[in-house]
Amino acid sequence: NQLNFITEELKNPYRNLPLAIIIGIPLVTVCYVLVNIAYFTVMTPSELLSSPAVAVTFGDKVLYPVAWLVPLFVAFSTFGSANGSCFTAGRLSYVAGREGHMVKILSYISLKRYTPMPALLFNGILAIFYIMPSDINTLINYFSFAQWAFYGLTALSLIVMRFTRKEFDRPVKVPVFIAGIVALVSIYLVLAPIIDKPEWEYLYCAIFIFGGLILYFPLVYWKAKWARKIMRPITMHLQLLMEVVPPEKTE
Repeated sequence: NQLNFITEELKNPYRNLPLAIIIGIPLVTVCYVLVNIAYFTVMTPSELLSSPAVAVTFGDKVLYPVAWLVPLFVAFSTFGSANGSCFTAGRLSYVAGREGHMVKILSYISLKRYTPMPALLFNGILAIFYIMPSDINTLINYFSFAQWAFYGLTALSLIVMRFTRKEFDRPVKVPVFIAGIVALVSIYLVLAPIIDKPEWEYLYCAIFIFGGLILYFPLVYWKAKWARKIMRPITMHLQLLMEVVPPEKTE
């Protein structure tokens, strides 16, 4: 999933990206199915429903002397996922800054480590704000709603551009029916939780997302001159502070 966001940094992406998807998705699917079969083989339906953590309960039953391995490997998985998210989220902000959709300082590169340091720090600061309420359920609702909303919009834009921008070069061409399935699944995953259990978090998240238009139109679409005057000295001081430079322009 995260590999799709960093195609610029892949070696031979036209071959390796589809290959990784074709191998990765079936492999993960098979692992998930086998794990769930193992759960249902060992545990009764009532035990599954009453367990606060099914994998831990499974470990207590099957791996009793070394049941601690289950939470340990869950922690390893969490750190692995967090590492991938940090890596790709930083690149998203970096490209957004480079394309003019966010402030230019986010597209600058560290002179020492050749990494998008401002973009990584920006995502780290956002993460701190996200965890301040210390309510994991609310955070999951925010994340899932926003994530699948943008996945659906991305798939929908792919379908629209397939018919309206036929002249574009498409080195990796996704079949339209796959994009259609992703769009439909995304719509379901966005609407189903709202219909099943309406909560204010979904409305707040939607307001926050559309609130970005307040900044997008004057700063990106209309390119207001006053914004550039304000950001120029800020960008210069942050550039000196973090020792970062604009990336080289490549065709």
